[in-house]
Amino acid sequence: MNKLLNKKALKIKLDNRSKYLRQLIVQALIGGGRGHMGSAMSLVEILRVLYDKFIKFDPKNLKKRNRDRLILSKGHGCLALYSILADKKFFSKELLNNTSKTGSILGGHPEYSKVPGVEASTGALGHGLPIAVGMSLAAKIKKEKHKIYVVVGDGEINEGSIWESALSASKHNLSNLKVFVDYNKIQSYGFTKDVVDLEPLIDKWKSFGFDVSEINGHDINQLTKNLIEFKKNKNNKPSVTICHTIKGKGFPFAENNPYWHHKNSFSDEEIEELNNCLK
Repeated sequence: MNKLLNKKALKIKLDNRSKYLRQLIVQALIGGGRGHMGSAMSLVEILRVLYDKFIKFDPKNLKKRNRDRLILSKGHGCLALYSILADKKFFSKELLNNTSKTGSILGGHPEYSKVPGVEASTGALGHGLPIAVGMSLAAKIKKEKHKIYVVVGDGEINEGSIWESALSASKHNLSNLKVFVDYNKIQSYGFTKDVVDLEPLIDKWKSFGFDVSEINGHDINQLTKNLIEFKKNKNNKPSVTICHTIKGKGFPFAENNPYWHHKNSFSDEEIEELNNCLK
């Protein structure tokens, strides 16, 4: 594990754009009264850079053939996805106030065909990457040029289906596939090094035939450069970027704190703390 990148992820300051997206997440958390807070905050910058700069999409034409696809395999981090989709006008930001409530389209995990902009129903961990591999292979067979992006959690890659699909991606030379590992080092209510140690993580992905890179997952410039390089990819390999991130990023009381993995309710004091951090 790159300890320097991990320290930089902890220290990096958030700009107004990143704070705004977190405000939308807090809006959903408070509106619904529950949710995976820490898991959403660690992946905000990954989604931000993808949707702000790279993913081709059209909120008015959800089935556009040449659109890029983004699959959030770690479906419990969906509040970050909802915030960026609302920001990009896939649906009204007002809907965030009803997240996880009865009758809302925005549940605790994203649902395909229910939430505009969601490309796959995820939540049962380990399913998103296999779906993405299928999409990537279909695009290659049809000689289509769009890209497939998938975000997996670090704890999620304990699942055997992740590595089975990684083998398939390598076998079929899926250079149109980009995987991001949200490496926040906490899975559920424990640390990955104590639950199932993932190291040496770079070597694992390399041994499965991937082009591997490692960056600070909260650094906009590093994420941008990494994706520019992916767009130039001519080595005929699938690509994975290990993003060193901080669970609960932007909220000092929640950073690297397993207690904030998921909350079923919020006290008045916690709501005040959440709002104060983004002022």
